[in-house]
Amino acid sequence: MTLDKILSIGGKPGLYKLLTQTRAGFVGESLLDGKRVTVSLRNNVSVLSEIAIYTLEEEVPLREVFQKIFEKENGGKTSIGHKEDKIKLEEYFFEILPNYDEDRVYASDIKKIIQWYNILNDNGIKDFSDTSDDDDIASEEE
Repeated sequence: MTLDKILSIGGKPGLYKLLTQTRAGFVGESLLDGKRVTVSLRNNVSVLSEIAIYTLEEEVPLREVFQKIFEKENGGKTSIGHKEDKIKLEEYFFEILPNYDEDRVYASDIKKIIQWYNILNDNGIKDFSDTSDDDDIASEEE
């Protein structure tokens, strides 16, 4: 499963797998407990593949940040929990993304990233590569 099928829904904990779209919104399944929810288009919904993290030079796609965490942790869960204090979270994130913009990336953002990574890891979602890059390379070779 790719990050373009994984959602964060405002006001609801955890992450959701997009199951189907309806006229009024969509149906998602919680990656935490497997419960299904119907979400209207009025809810604040973010697709993980569309999220980027501010750095001092550019915005880095969330999948790249997840890949860096995956490499640091050798494919396992994070060495710190998302409920650690602000300093520990920032130190950990600095190891992952040394040039992140400390003025625009808050401790609450780092908590979400760590929590989301661990939820994805628990659900066996560990491939954070961008499949569209492979398509671009294949078309250039032809």
